Amino acid sequence: MQGAAGALAGIDVTIVIMYMIGVFVLGTFFGKYVKDAGDFFVASRALPFWAIGMSIVVSDIGAMDFVAVAGSAFTDGIAVANFDWIGSMPAMVFAAFVFVPYFWRSGVYTIPEWLGRRYNAGVQIIHAAMWGIFLLTMLSLMLWVTGDELMNTMLGWDPELVVWLMVFITGVYTFSGGLSAVVMVDVVQLIIMFIGGISLLVLSMWEVGGPVGLQEKITSTEPRVIISLQSEEEIQPATVEEALAKAGFNVTKVDRAPMRTDNANPNRFVARLETVEIDATKSEDIAATRTKAKELIESALSGVVTSEEEPEFQLRTYESHFKILLPHHTDKPYPWTGIVFGLGIVLAVAYMSGNQAIVQRTLGARSEWDAKGGMLFGGFLKSFIPLMVAVPGLCAVVLIPDLAEGDRAVPEMIGMLLPPGLKGLMFVALFAALMSSVDSTLSSASTIWTTDLFGRFYQIFSGKEMDEKFGLFMGRAFTLVFIILAGIMAPWIGQAEGLYVFIQTLLSMFQGPTLAILLLGIIWPRANRWGGLAGLSLGVVFTLTLNSIDGLFPSDDPFLFVAWWSFVFSMIVTVVVSLLTPPEPEEKIRGLVWGQVMHDGEIQRVLGEKASK
Repeated sequence: MQGAAGALAGIDVTIVIMYMIGVFVLGTFFGKYVKDAGDFFVASRALPFWAIGMSIVVSDIGAMDFVAVAGSAFTDGIAVANFDWIGSMPAMVFAAFVFVPYFWRSGVYTIPEWLGRRYNAGVQIIHAAMWGIFLLTMLSLMLWVTGDELMNTMLGWDPELVVWLMVFITGVYTFSGGLSAVVMVDVVQLIIMFIGGISLLVLSMWEVGGPVGLQEKITSTEPRVIISLQSEEEIQPATVEEALAKAGFNVTKVDRAPMRTDNANPNRFVARLETVEIDATKSEDIAATRTKAKELIESALSGVVTSEEEPEFQLRTYESHFKILLPHHTDKPYPWTGIVFGLGIVLAVAYMSGNQAIVQRTLGARSEWDAKGGMLFGGFLKSFIPLMVAVPGLCAVVLIPDLAEGDRAVPEMIGMLLPPGLKGLMFVALFAALMSSVDSTLSSASTIWTTDLFGRFYQIFSGKEMDEKFGLFMGRAFTLVFIILAGIMAPWIGQAEGLYVFIQTLLSMFQGPTLAILLLGIIWPRANRWGGLAGLSLGVVFTLTLNSIDGLFPSDDPFLFVAWWSFVFSMIVTVVVSLLTPPEPEEKIRGLVWGQVMHDGEIQRVLGEKASK
């Protein structure tokens, strides 16, 4: 769909241009303070708590969250907000008082660097490679969401042109100023993002009649059936509509998606099922309706669609859209068991304590107090995020119920609700959200690849470590390579549907094993190099196995369950292998275990001198 928002007014264009110029100037300004690798990667360890907290939030919440979280709220309800409430705030408090001061005192640049010291080079390289690939994938997704899901939907702009504009702006100031530029630009972008997000929230709630009106209207919305047909030949919508009407479906919208990379055109038909009664409050009734609808669809289209591929089918109901915790056997991807165990205990803690893009800001803090305070302040700000990103998705159920793809809810809402001037401000907010996520991910990716991959192999083959000047050169080189490569990959990576679930599934592949070896490495001196290597590598293999077994978990997207069980599995493997192999020498783990690094006065004196350099 193109041109949903219409052309920008003159005031909107002026706001966008001024923002672009301002961000570019502010970001490149900090380049003059970057003299070595320490300046580039950890901002000379001079960041105050308020800048750290604001940067953490705006780095974690980007344009993709405005699109993807709102899209998940549109299709699955408010339960997606748990990724910020249960999945962020408690984990950030835990990280602030346990992991953050520990990492800050250890004086490392990255999480893989600490894992390499605590275990061995194999653990460091494997972990760094996984995060490096994930961050590059995230970069591509972020760029494509803004180019296609936002700008193409709202204005009909060429998505690839938008992608390369973002590549240029964020690439230049991240290349020039490193973490200092990233954090200070993030501070400005957070303020803009909050203004734009709150504006969309207020207007959305006004249109639906406030919280009470929103709940009443959603719970009375009739279930929708989304039918996707893929064919290399053009499908005549009228023929399909006629066949579906005979089977009892009332087609309310036809959505022909853009050409895909496989040269097949998905034709989506949104319909109401009028001949089958459904009690949306009973899960067994929903399951029976889904089965009945599937049979009717296949029968109706058997003589109409000649494609060898079977029609894709989705039944969308709204009975649980206002439930924070969904039943264990829900057909939606957020059951309470997965939310509490997979998200609250594993994914959230692993993300806030082991994600380089988050932790890197605290490593650049000017003091331990600022490192902890920055994480806590970020947790406070994160509590407002679901209101800005999820609630507009719920409002879209009332205002545009026949939308085939949830990820297009926010772009449609912006075009529908915002007047000139405010629309330009929302554009700026989305650009701010995108660039803050892109620059943070780019900075973290270049740090990991420079210090943990290239730097590690450089040390192995040359017998010496990189000096600060050479580290700065390589950091900027990787920054340039990654942002260009992400721009090239963006159209291909961006084809994944259901972006939020896709991202969380990727994270679940290694977050459980990572948290297991990270936690054991900190609290258990007996954990050794072989236990850590086995726990990480076998844990990742275990997650791949779990994801490949259909029907193993109640949800169709079982990433929350996979995260929990991979964490448990990796904990057991690490403990067993460590106990079966010789312990690490005391001098090797000295300063790397929680009790020592937090209470050993001599270690603290040495680390304090190192951190102040």
